[in-house]
Amino acid sequence: MNQPLASVLPVLLNRERAILEFNRRVLAQASRPDVPLLERLRYITIVSSNMDEFFEVRFADALEAMRDAAGDNAADPQRSALRQVAAEAHALIDAQYGVFNEELMPALQREGIVILNHAERNEAQRQWVARFFEQQVRPLLVPVGLDPAHPFPLVANKSLNFIVRLGGRDAFGRQNAIAIVKVPRALPRVIRLPAALMPTGMQGFVLLSSVIRAHLGDLFGGRPVEAFSQFRVTRDSDIELDDEDVANLRQALRDGLTTRHFGQAIRLEVVQSCPEALWRLLLEQFQLPLAALYKVNGPVNLVRLTELIDQVEAPALRFAPLTPGWPQHDWPEGACIFERLGRGDLLLHHPFQSFEPVVRFLRAAVHDPEVLAIKQTVYRTGAQSELMELLIEAARRGKEVTAVVELKARFDEEANINWAERLEAVGVQVVYGIVGFKTHAKLMVVTRRERGRRGAVALRRYAHLSTGNYNPKTARLYTDVGMLTADPHLTADADAVFQELTSLTRVRQPRYLLSSPFALHSRLVALLILVGEAARAGRPARVVIKVNALTEPALIAALIGAAQAGAKVDLIVRGACMLPPGLPGVTDRIRVRSVVGRFLEHTRVLYFRWGESEADEVLYLSSADWMGRNMFRRIEVAWPVRDAALRQRVIDECLVPYLHDGCDAWTQRADGRYEREDSQGHSAQRALAARYMQPG
Repeated sequence: MNQPLASVLPVLLNRERAILEFNRRVLAQASRPDVPLLERLRYITIVSSNMDEFFEVRFADALEAMRDAAGDNAADPQRSALRQVAAEAHALIDAQYGVFNEELMPALQREGIVILNHAERNEAQRQWVARFFEQQVRPLLVPVGLDPAHPFPLVANKSLNFIVRLGGRDAFGRQNAIAIVKVPRALPRVIRLPAALMPTGMQGFVLLSSVIRAHLGDLFGGRPVEAFSQFRVTRDSDIELDDEDVANLRQALRDGLTTRHFGQAIRLEVVQSCPEALWRLLLEQFQLPLAALYKVNGPVNLVRLTELIDQVEAPALRFAPLTPGWPQHDWPEGACIFERLGRGDLLLHHPFQSFEPVVRFLRAAVHDPEVLAIKQTVYRTGAQSELMELLIEAARRGKEVTAVVELKARFDEEANINWAERLEAVGVQVVYGIVGFKTHAKLMVVTRRERGRRGAVALRRYAHLSTGNYNPKTARLYTDVGMLTADPHLTADADAVFQELTSLTRVRQPRYLLSSPFALHSRLVALLILVGEAARAGRPARVVIKVNALTEPALIAALIGAAQAGAKVDLIVRGACMLPPGLPGVTDRIRVRSVVGRFLEHTRVLYFRWGESEADEVLYLSSADWMGRNMFRRIEVAWPVRDAALRQRVIDECLVPYLHDGCDAWTQRADGRYEREDSQGHSAQRALAARYMQPG
């Protein structure tokens, strides 16, 4: 059992195209009539945010890899693939603006919600907008006329800007025609008009870009504005550090944050009406090819329309609010959590069940005088975090607190640096993981002094392990599973991970917990080979994997090998999947599904069966997706659900409903495209919400 058993391996699907396919599925949510209107608009903003990250990170990485591999060879296959990805990105963004303009804007107008451009505003509204511009906007704008003494200003990543061509002469009698207006991020992008200026029952809004556009001439002393356009540049936003040469990772990252907004340009967005001379000037300025130009039919940043969603007064146009359930049957609210865990593990399924038990677990540890030590990983907690405040309080109370803070959690670097500094200031032992590896595992270990039946004092560990981050906000939006446990083997394994992270020493071989970059990948491959051998022997053989991404070639080969041996393989992959299912004689025993619903699917569940008995199956929960970075360049964990009842609960809640979802599910074809299931069928997310959550 030392190699995958695939006899035939297909050509894997392109990763970047797979990411774009996921965003097509998200965009489809914006056209669903059974989704409330403002939530449909929110899906539009989510696609915009996802596409920003795609260009900032994924497409930027692909461009760099192409340059390294192909040099100037224009016929290189990587270049061809990249051109195809760029073409599909153009098509996706065009489709996004089509849904926005042709479906959502008319639907909003029918509900009495309108975004008024300058031509649509009446005189009273124009006067109000003019006052708003003079009082709130103009004082913050610094128009720059371009000439040898006024070079093109530095334009930040994803910022709103205008390029303007002016007629006439400037104040010094010169014909410098081009000017740039940078728009500060602090200004609101969506402004609500006073109710008195709108007909009864109507809610009116104006976009900041429309306000500035209407008054561009005022910024240039009355010089005629001959042409103009909004524009926005997306830049490579990865912070590149040589871990071996960095003496102080925190300071190096803080320095890197100051330059992140000015990385290499990747994409240029302008409005469709932008004159060719202006967009060509911008392409030349940012050293971009024509393929990097995106002409959009609307605002260049749809992400900021979340401000409209937040301001509209129309509860019926949003998802009905739901309150996560408390695990009352498993843990009565007044009970001591340490006593409760002494009777068995506690499983929490978010967002259907509340994240508050995790907060109360840590709060109980902070205030319990018998708790001596607390250890926790910190990946994405947010700028405001009660959990981090509790760690600070624990240190102030004299407990030994260790925090493994991942400073390189992309786009959360600044928040994590700030927390690291606050934690260190009160005496918390802060480490930043392992050089060259991100700490992505979600672990908390509490060590408590307890007295046994005969009066002997001993130390007992309690732990929380999770598939998701220690962030109560995202715990209401993402599906994740967490487990609180006093299992001595699992808690010892978890504590050993912390010892490795702090001491840089391999402490001992974990008994049950799998971690990367050590045993996780090899164990998963071995399990798939075991399943394949069972299938060849005629025994029951089954694999069900639920992850966010599947791109690691050896794991894909092992999945295909198990299927070719006769095992039934179901993959529930939210995002990018590079395995082509359904190829006759190759992957026809593999089904790939993706579920896109109200909540973001984030749970990682790994189920393997290779025989008849209970001993012939295992189910893991994990922090790791099936990607190369998770298996080899990150600290990740996967742990078995050892209690049979809890294991069955995970199967019943996280796997079976998703395999039979006929409402939010999509089925992947061999070419990487997806087909929607019947939207009138069963929804896994809705069923779980009905089981655990309460209205309000």
